[in-house]
Amino acid sequence: MQSHVSFRVNAKLIVSLLLCAFCAFSAGRDPGLYAIFETTKGTIVARLEHQKTPMTVANFVGLAEGTIENTARDKGDPYFDGLTFHRVISDFMIQGGDPTGTGRGGPGYRFGDEIHPDLKHDGPGVLSMANAGPSTNGSQFFITHTATPHLDGKHAVFGKVIEGMDVVNKIEKGDVMKTVRIERIGAEAKAFKADQEAFDTLRGSAKEATRARAEKRKQKDMAVIKEKWPNAEKNESGLMYIVTAKGTGDKPTKSTTVKAHYT
Repeated sequence: MQSHVSFRVNAKLIVSLLLCAFCAFSAGRDPGLYAIFETTKGTIVARLEHQKTPMTVANFVGLAEGTIENTARDKGDPYFDGLTFHRVISDFMIQGGDPTGTGRGGPGYRFGDEIHPDLKHDGPGVLSMANAGPSTNGSQFFITHTATPHLDGKHAVFGKVIEGMDVVNKIEKGDVMKTVRIERIGAEAKAFKADQEAFDTLRGSAKEATRARAEKRKQKDMAVIKEKWPNAEKNESGLMYIVTAKGTGDKPTKSTTVKAHYT
């Protein structure tokens, strides 16, 4: 009987110690969503901007937790675990997230640039999406060594390193991300969804917003054209023009190559 009581007490003690260890690990961090990179050089902790860049964060979290389908891993498998930092440029950045390790790999899909005006490449530790041009985001990301303002508006910032910047500075090409774990602190962060349905919904909303912005720009441009050039005509391709003086010579037929100067 005494041994059973001792076992129950010891079990409760172990659970209490584990809970205390977890609380101590999270102590000092504000409520929010965090990515914890366990690398061969040490631990890096980044706070994720899930409120300002929900689509980009949902993509990263979903890949990290295995809740988003991709061509590199089976569903349920953590995407980033075991991948390397395949590109490191001193005094610039470290880059990872490519399952092939070549800089050309990805998850088998692409999504748009979620640029938030408050998030800039304004110092060390900025977590941002790597891409091959506009709207070519996938799984590759980078962390800056220093401010890189020339990347603002071209790459989507979605987080910031809050612990382990010394580790970032030690990372060399080929160093491994042993695990990338997501930590949620607080009810709001715990409620953030990063499964396939949530990501697809965010992608759809982003595409619609992009189309709406493009249409708004088009209408604005058309208003300027009508105001400045009310007599402008439009051809079949949509090109608008004004004939200021008729030329001489043969009239080109359809498919004829001509040389024109636009101003």
